[in-house]
Amino acid sequence: MAEEWDKIVDVLIAGSGAAAMSAAITAADRKLDVLLVESTDKWGGTTAISGGGLWMPNNPLMRHAGAHDSLEEALAYMEDVIGDVGPASSRERKLAFLRTAPEVVRFLHRHGVRWARSKDYPDYYPDRPGGKIGRAIEVRPFDAKLLGPWAERSRALDGLPVPVMTDDVWQLSRAWSSPDGFVRGARLVLRTLGGVATGKRLLGSGGALACSLMYVVRNQQTPVWLSSPLTELIMEDGRVTGAVVSREGRSLRVRARNGVILGAGGFAHNPEWRQKHHGVPGWSSAPEGDLGTAIELGARAGAALALMDDAWWGSAVIGPDGHPNFVLWERSMPFSIVVDTQGRRFTNESASYIDFGHDLLALGKLPAWLVTDARHARRYLSAALLAGRQRWYDAGLLLKAGSLGELAAEMEVAPAALRATVERFNGFAGTGVDEDFGRGRTAYDRYYGDPRVKPNPNLGPLEKAPFYAMRVHPGDLGTKGGLLTDEHARVLREDGAPIPGLYAAGNTTASVMGRTYPGPGSTIGPAVVFGHLAALHAAAGQSPGVIGR
Repeated sequence: MAEEWDKIVDVLIAGSGAAAMSAAITAADRKLDVLLVESTDKWGGTTAISGGGLWMPNNPLMRHAGAHDSLEEALAYMEDVIGDVGPASSRERKLAFLRTAPEVVRFLHRHGVRWARSKDYPDYYPDRPGGKIGRAIEVRPFDAKLLGPWAERSRALDGLPVPVMTDDVWQLSRAWSSPDGFVRGARLVLRTLGGVATGKRLLGSGGALACSLMYVVRNQQTPVWLSSPLTELIMEDGRVTGAVVSREGRSLRVRARNGVILGAGGFAHNPEWRQKHHGVPGWSSAPEGDLGTAIELGARAGAALALMDDAWWGSAVIGPDGHPNFVLWERSMPFSIVVDTQGRRFTNESASYIDFGHDLLALGKLPAWLVTDARHARRYLSAALLAGRQRWYDAGLLLKAGSLGELAAEMEVAPAALRATVERFNGFAGTGVDEDFGRGRTAYDRYYGDPRVKPNPNLGPLEKAPFYAMRVHPGDLGTKGGLLTDEHARVLREDGAPIPGLYAAGNTTASVMGRTYPGPGSTIGPAVVFGHLAALHAAAGQSPGVIGR
């Protein structure tokens, strides 16, 4: 009965990151009455503080630039890289992603989202069949002032408040040690100053993406409720017909005539789940609201779960404030190695962050150590140390010594073992071939390298004192396990049947990318695509038993 409901909409969407906003924009475009609810007091989710890239094979920007790609090549690449990980990455879901990705790019462009191609960024396995360079896209710097007071509620302001773009980063990491890095840094400064001079508040990366999407959501006049978590899904005769939303001290029953879409992130900050599924407490860069609530609600409704033991792994160094700082180019640049607690290398330091994270976890005994020499410290940007090194020294988190033996003693590693590891690595740096782990072999490895270092831009000998070491822990950009969904983003039961009226996208779901990370933006790209597909399916009224108006 109508009197049982506090509010009635066509589509109720939980979350405010890329998946949720993509769904909201699509549903509103189809003339549906949409309500978007966010559990925290800030909107944007992990998207807003991310790199902001979307891995979108065969996208219109590639075609415009004359960069050849095809669905067939991208599918061959995904099949080869991802392999068989079960229904989360079924062939149907891969095809749904690949067929829809170009369409979503065009669709959001029609709504005012201004894309740019990250033309230099390789797939993470560019040497595998179908691998390419330049499949990622991002949003051009966005003026947050266009959002008015809503800008102040954006999680994007928690990130880097400058208009940096993806293809800036690889050169900015060596901004004061190479001519092209200096030029790229100068361009960023001019871009930032140009925004200030014209009265704009330009944001880049994930902030630009989140703000661009929210700008469309606000223009569509879709209500957005902050501090309003979903606490319960309402089911009638096996169908999700709405949800309970906690708002301003009240529990509101919201009916969703066409469906409920869950795009509320993963469980990166749920310590019990992290320990249960990952065996580590988790050192995550995701926002604090990433508690797994939407996954739990879906499971209570009968949903199957998959890939709960995995995450968008990488590595992190823990700062004096206790917060993790994601490590990317720092471990890839020359004049550095990463060693275990025995002082031995254990993987390719320049590998994709998820592979590096998996290898780090496999060590068992943590932490590992990022060991560098004076040239690495002098030439390359360390994101974690931008605020100054002294606090890190004082907290014992950054070690410095005049010799490798002294550094090993501070690390509590056998000096002879560390010296032997460095001596062997230095030999590889001389020949340009890492005979142990193949570091610097692929275009992705070399993307975060220094082309001035010969013969291999990722291999530089550790010879110049002082030497440094930082503890490295398994970090992540969010979790990648969750509700199992099909090619329409419908949430599935254990028997493979969809739960009518329930959809999910983004990190609330088990990833179509399986246990790997095919290319830059492999988190956000599928989030946007499957959020779009969820809204299209809900709008079409194709779920069994859709409630009439």
